[in-house]
Amino acid sequence: MIGPAAESPVLETAALTRRFGSIVPVHHLDLVVAQRAIFGLLGPNGAGKSTTIKMLTTLLPPSSGTARVAGYDIVREPWGVRRQIGYVPQLLSADGALTGYENLLLSARLYDVPRADRRSRIDEALAFMGLEDAGHRLARTYSGGMVRRLELAQAMLHRPVLLFLDEPTIGLDPIARHAVWERLRESRRQFAMSVVITTHDMEEAEALCDTIAIMHGGRVAVQGTAAALRNQLGPGATLDDVFADVAGGSIDEGGSYRDARSTRRTAARLG
Repeated sequence: MIGPAAESPVLETAALTRRFGSIVPVHHLDLVVAQRAIFGLLGPNGAGKSTTIKMLTTLLPPSSGTARVAGYDIVREPWGVRRQIGYVPQLLSADGALTGYENLLLSARLYDVPRADRRSRIDEALAFMGLEDAGHRLARTYSGGMVRRLELAQAMLHRPVLLFLDEPTIGLDPIARHAVWERLRESRRQFAMSVVITTHDMEEAEALCDTIAIMHGGRVAVQGTAAALRNQLGPGATLDDVFADVAGGSIDEGGSYRDARSTRRTAARLG
């Protein structure tokens, strides 16, 4: 008797590589993300996470290898990929000079949400993110947690199959951070959405992610559930211990001055 067919992964890469001259930030990367999964992509600065996300969101072409996102090839079918994904970058993407509603209306137009559905879709998004009472306020008056929830609403307005989040809770206080986590969990339940998240917060990774991949030197060094990764290292090990072990037991102080400035500016504006 033939059982039901297995679901195709929502994201799959094979030997995905990006070179910048002699520098290879992503080297023969193989990833598989299941449908309706929350997948954590971790690693020290310079491990290749940001370059990987840029390739998977079609912002940067790969040098070699392949990747399919929601069934579309990132090189041959970039427009198909973009219609199926949402993306919340680390840097702020909401326009502070617009209201929350206006930010969402702009997203609706960019993603070709049918005109007849825009108002109801925006109202639903504001309510889902707990922003219904703030929809007609300028985004620059929002708290950091409210801004992040607005950006999630923007990225999810067109009901993407896969949502990419780059350090989504950087600079947020614990209450705001947990509020974002709960919205992500509910989004997965309600919309059958998959999520790929990069973070340096081990508590966040353990709380949210079904599977965690830790990159080092452009490759996946270890992958598995948080519990499995901890158990591989030994009794009493934490996810921080696993991360440090993969990174060679030292803190990588990579990243440029511009990276540091941008990160601090984001944290300051969200704080």
